[in-house]
Amino acid sequence: MGAGLLLGRLVPGLNTALEAVKVGEISLPIALGLLLMMYPVLAKVRYDRLGTVTGDRRLLLSSLVLNWVLGPALMFALAWLLLPDLPEYRTGLIIVGLARCIAMVLIWNDLACGDREAAAVLVALNSVFQVVAFGLLGWFYLDLLPGWLGLPQEALAVSAWDIAFYVIIFLGLPLAAGDASRRLGERTRGRDWYEQRFLPRIGPIALYGLLFTIVILFALQGQSITSQPADVARIALPLLAYFTLMWGGSFLAGRAIGLPYEKTTTLAFTAAGNNFELAIAVSVGVFGVTSGQALAGVAGPLIEVPVLVALVYVSLWGRRLFKERVNVR
Repeated sequence: MGAGLLLGRLVPGLNTALEAVKVGEISLPIALGLLLMMYPVLAKVRYDRLGTVTGDRRLLLSSLVLNWVLGPALMFALAWLLLPDLPEYRTGLIIVGLARCIAMVLIWNDLACGDREAAAVLVALNSVFQVVAFGLLGWFYLDLLPGWLGLPQEALAVSAWDIAFYVIIFLGLPLAAGDASRRLGERTRGRDWYEQRFLPRIGPIALYGLLFTIVILFALQGQSITSQPADVARIALPLLAYFTLMWGGSFLAGRAIGLPYEKTTTLAFTAAGNNFELAIAVSVGVFGVTSGQALAGVAGPLIEVPVLVALVYVSLWGRRLFKERVNVR
């Protein structure tokens, strides 16, 4: 993050050069980093075990409620509570709350020893709901609900086809590559070779992709972040509260309904994470690159990355709460 901010500030023309390499509102360097980050994790998934996850109604229903009912509602409440005088930032945060995570959450889940198969299913489920529900929930939380409450209203014009395109790029491609790798590798060389030789070789690529993505993201937005530190600090407060409450509440909920550690961890991280690339793309596309809404989207990963890294350690510490039924890896 620090390296990205410094690059964005100190290298003349870097922001412009990186911004020029894009398709629509998708930055190709960031897309490359996300694909490199997600492929090794999805290559590790045992796709033959996905049926055991899809049959777990406690996990699926809990994830849907946390992601599509509680998450957006919590961000709406925090945005209005803590940013009542900053409408552009407030709108940007509400958009962040609507963009459920389908990419980086796979890394946090893997580092915390969560259930890879469950993560793949929940991310795919979030993707489907994202295409269907993002625009509808944007209308509800930015226009309809504020109108009911007598608050200022905002319009959000975003196409379901655009959301579907983001989902295909950031989830569809690495998911297809991961599934094809496992099928081809096991068919030609066997499962032992695939899991003991191939996966360890490609495993580090995920962390390299994560670091590359973070550097590029903050290099692109370094000027915006460092030129308005007071505004970023205001935006950070509701984000800190959001990530902490969503992760902590989801972790406790998973423990309360009897999920094992691995699935509880997956539930918590998929509920707490957000799709920052989608939120930034929508904010820039609708309100403009210099808008307050876009700055709020940019501040999302500035807070999310260190907070969720810290929560990885909290999650690993919390395994002791499940010691009677956890399978420590």
